[in-house]
Amino acid sequence: MSKIKITETALRDAHQSLLATRMTTEEMLPIVEKMDQVGYYAMEVWGGATFDSCLRFLNEDPWERLRVLRKNIKNTKLQMLLRGQNLLGYKHYADDVVTEFVRKSIANGIDIVRVFDALNDVRNLETTVKAVVKEGGHAQCAISYTISPVHNIDYYVIKAKQMEDLGASSICIKDMSGILTPYVAYDLVTELKKAVKLPINVHTHYTSGMASMTYLKAIEAGADIVDTAISPLALGTSQPPTEPMVAVLQETKYDTGINLEALNEVTEYFRPLRDKYLEKGLIDPKVLGVDINTLVYQVPGGMLSNLISQLKQQNKMDKLDEVMAEVPKVREDLGFPPLVTPMSQMVGTQAVFNVIIGERYKMVPKEIKDYVKGLYGQPSVEISQEIREKIIGKEEVVTVRPADLIPPQLEILKNEMKEYYTQEEDVLSYALFPQIAMNYFKSRWEKEYKIEGTLYNEVDKTHPV
Repeated sequence: MSKIKITETALRDAHQSLLATRMTTEEMLPIVEKMDQVGYYAMEVWGGATFDSCLRFLNEDPWERLRVLRKNIKNTKLQMLLRGQNLLGYKHYADDVVTEFVRKSIANGIDIVRVFDALNDVRNLETTVKAVVKEGGHAQCAISYTISPVHNIDYYVIKAKQMEDLGASSICIKDMSGILTPYVAYDLVTELKKAVKLPINVHTHYTSGMASMTYLKAIEAGADIVDTAISPLALGTSQPPTEPMVAVLQETKYDTGINLEALNEVTEYFRPLRDKYLEKGLIDPKVLGVDINTLVYQVPGGMLSNLISQLKQQNKMDKLDEVMAEVPKVREDLGFPPLVTPMSQMVGTQAVFNVIIGERYKMVPKEIKDYVKGLYGQPSVEISQEIREKIIGKEEVVTVRPADLIPPQLEILKNEMKEYYTQEEDVLSYALFPQIAMNYFKSRWEKEYKIEGTLYNEVDKTHPV
């Protein structure tokens, strides 16, 4: 048994889970060289909601963040999370956009691309995996873990084999809700190790309070890599803490080989930062405890926050229990999709509509209609004719890979934003978040071309207005 590898999530999933992805690059930089000396297998630093958050809230270029981190992290692999054909947005993009995004991500410093599809439709991973392999990166295919009458160990083994056939470099069990129990993890990893020849990475959240125990059983079954977060940014809706995991495995056949002294310096750096986030109200104390709802309803922390926010806006917080009970019913109606972005938001919104309006599926968001039409991929279970007709009437359901229906987009997008184009990556930022990226480009332009109080002409930047 080789030593267990640790992927540190502090710079991506941990702060996404606890403080809505608000950590700035400036806050990361003083500690990243020290983190590079710890002996992590990888550091997850990009993807997920970091891209959106950089542009929307932090007035940062996400590509520049990646370049700066790569420059300062020389020994440790850099990892990102990608939503398959959705990239980092909430809809499917054309193959040319997906391929270019992967190319630029790897060119700017990413080593490992963890790619998943919200429906576990492996067709939605094809373009990404091919592009990662072509660019010399590590394509880690993630299975979105969920529980339902059809989501059992046999189902996950079939998915892992399909991913291996696709060209995956490793397989990740991605338990976004913290519902993977220790003994199921043991059985699942055992069967996956028999079925595929690839390293197995286990990823979970502490939401239900089981995560560290789940990791131990997964490690005993042969898992190769686990995701942890440095303790000031761990627990609650984040990952299990790194330091206890390293300590527990020390002097066993699973010893991580991590430098505890260097790790302690990382802890000491993040502790006052965490206090600052708490004082600013960026960390809601609700996300720090054990939430039993995640076991009852399989609702991830982020989805629960969304539901509460929607109900507060409608002044209907008294309906929360009804909505929570409606979520699993909607999920069943829609073919048991895993509750991960974007499906978690879509199922949650539909549950809110059903309860507040008082009639199920009287109001249906466009995204749910598109999903039922097959435009997101194939559901785990076929949606009944009754539910389908309630939502899309007699419209035809798409059975091809959804991206086959999307014509190339890259050149059109380049043309739309050419006025603010300063680097090739800008086109990709615009593709994912057109309005938010454009606001960022305008603010960047003003900053760059406001010289001694003189604002230069937008069209001809050499002459003052």
